[in-house]
Amino acid sequence: MLAKGGNHPLDAVSVIVEASSEASVDVSALLLDATGKVRSDADFVFYNQPEGPGVRHEPGATGGPAVVRVDTAAVPAAVDRVVVALSLDGSGPRMFGDVRSLVATVRDAGSGRELVAFNPSGLGVETALLLWEIYRRGPGWKVRAVGQGYANGLAGIATDFGVRVDDAPPPVAAVPPPPPPTAWAPQTPPPPPPPAVPAPQAPPSGPISLDKGHVTLRKNQSVSLVKTGAPLTRVRMGLGWDPAKRGASIDLDASCIAFDARGRKIDTVWFVHLHAFNGAIAHSGDNLTGEGEGEGDDEVITVDLDRLPAEVHGLVFTVNSFLGQKFTKVSRAFCRLVDARTNAELVRFELSESEPRTAVLMCKLVRRGPAWTMTALGEFANGRTVRKLINPARDALLRP
Repeated sequence: MLAKGGNHPLDAVSVIVEASSEASVDVSALLLDATGKVRSDADFVFYNQPEGPGVRHEPGATGGPAVVRVDTAAVPAAVDRVVVALSLDGSGPRMFGDVRSLVATVRDAGSGRELVAFNPSGLGVETALLLWEIYRRGPGWKVRAVGQGYANGLAGIATDFGVRVDDAPPPVAAVPPPPPPTAWAPQTPPPPPPPAVPAPQAPPSGPISLDKGHVTLRKNQSVSLVKTGAPLTRVRMGLGWDPAKRGASIDLDASCIAFDARGRKIDTVWFVHLHAFNGAIAHSGDNLTGEGEGEGDDEVITVDLDRLPAEVHGLVFTVNSFLGQKFTKVSRAFCRLVDARTNAELVRFELSESEPRTAVLMCKLVRRGPAWTMTALGEFANGRTVRKLINPARDALLRP
């Protein structure tokens, strides 16, 4: 049993790294070069990218937590060390200070023999932590117990080691100054324009009211999130999908992008970054089994509308295929808005079509004074990660 900072030689070429606790946790690994950074995003090994050179993310035995397998003989010479991280999946305790009996173990992959163990302690608000370093020493390898916590989740760890987990907001285009005044010269005034003939206008159709009961939206329809005169304050957005072919599997990821009124991205909530604005937006965690969270929901994003900062003007909810599966392989993709106080479903929107693309913008929530309006989008896009969807999401948000 190692203390924090302790190290030990590895006498096995291939090892299994695992963690056990009463909380639902997941392991991941980063392959680092001599600079202490990943060589590319492909060196981040986790459940949606389960294999790297010499390192694999594997299901745990008999349904237990996943493990990381490190085959040191197959790790490229340019990789100086492998860092193994542990993160909470959002389904139980929200910080490691509430997790009891956490034990991390390194075993010989061939015999199952326990080589070293580590009991991280003294944790508080951390939502992810570095467990181990497996590093080169001369011709061999050693393992070190780390136990360094991160309060900003797995995204904080990944970012520290050079993984691009999100895009920076685009620069705001400068407004050109007005042209300088020209010298006065007498000019012949242009003839007056002919009187304008107003084009016939369709009567405006405002957002649908929730007071009429459950609402089923069609593409581009909107509903005001006000019920019996009171704005909704806490809602859940459930997103779900099924494979188009019976017996097939489909792994999609739901995300939420927050923008200000000028269309600048403020934050993104997705499976690597599960919370934003001190928990005002919270993701249920990546669903790897296909089992629904609620009424067929695959993933759920909860939004406490009253706790969002005033600068948050709009939220766009997206679904993307990290592995590149097209939406022609998906059936019955939907989103549904639930009142988090009563668990009553208020709004539902189902895609009526599909396209051979890797992402879809499902819906948007836009702040309208003290209340919010939900609009069904159903717009397909290309992008296997949420950071590739920021620009199309911005366009959809700012469009009336």
